[in-house]
Amino acid sequence: MSAIRIDRDGRVAHLVLARPQRRNALDEELIADLNDAVAELESAVDVGCVVVRGEGPGFSSGIDAATLERLATPDGLRRIRGAFVAAYDRLEALPIPTVASVHGWAIGAGFELALACDLRVIAGDATLGLPETRMGVVPDVGGAARLAALIGTGRAKELILTSAMIDGTRAGRLGIANRVAPAARLAAATATLTDELLACSTTANGLAKRIIDRAARPLWSETLDAELDAQLQCIATPEFALAYRRFLAAPGANTPQARR
Repeated sequence: MSAIRIDRDGRVAHLVLARPQRRNALDEELIADLNDAVAELESAVDVGCVVVRGEGPGFSSGIDAATLERLATPDGLRRIRGAFVAAYDRLEALPIPTVASVHGWAIGAGFELALACDLRVIAGDATLGLPETRMGVVPDVGGAARLAALIGTGRAKELILTSAMIDGTRAGRLGIANRVAPAARLAAATATLTDELLACSTTANGLAKRIIDRAARPLWSETLDAELDAQLQCIATPEFALAYRRFLAAPGANTPQARR
C-alpha cells in the first residue's frame, strides 16, 4: 500500500491517507489501498480503535480530477463507484469503533469517508461540504443517507441541496462532529476520545455499533441502488457536462476552492 499507511499507537491503529501532494484526493489506487488496509484490520486481534486521518494540510479534497473524468460514463461510474462503496462499507462494518480526525478540509467523497466512520473529531477551522449538486450530480457513496441519519433529513437536505460549505464549529452545532477542537489541539482531542473508547469492551462496542447502524438505516442496500440510479441520470444531463468541464479546466482542480 502506497496511498494508505497504517500507524500503530498501542491499541489504536491510524489509517493515514498519504497523498499530501494531491491534497489526499481519492483515486482508484487509494481506494484499493483503503480496502486492503481495512481488511488487514479486520483480523487484527490487538486493535481496539481505528483513527482515519489525512497526512499534510487536510483530510481529503474529494475525488481526484483524473478519476472524476472516468466517472463520466455509465460503465466507469458503476465500476469506480462500486469500489468506493465497497471500501466505505467495509470500513463502517469494522467490529471496532472508528474515528475520523478531520483537519483542513473534507470535501465531497472525502466528507463521505468521514461520515462512514462511527465518530468525528473536527478542527474548528476545517472546511466540510458535499458540493456535488453544484456539479450536476448527487453524493453517491452513501453520503446522503449517512448524513440524514446523523443530523436529520431537513438539515441534510439544506447542506446537500445548497452545496453548502461549513466549518468545523458549525459541524459541531449540527451534530456532524462529536468533538470540535482548535486545529493545534486536534490530535489531543482525538486521543482523549480514543482513550474513552478503549476503556470500554471492544466486543460490546462492535455489537452496539452494528445495532445502531441497522436501526438508523434499515433500507441501506435499497438506498445505495437508488444513489446509483440517480447518478446515472445525472451524468447524462447537460448541467453535469458543463459543470464537469468547468471543474476540470479550473486551475488547481483538487483545491478546496475549486469545489466551492
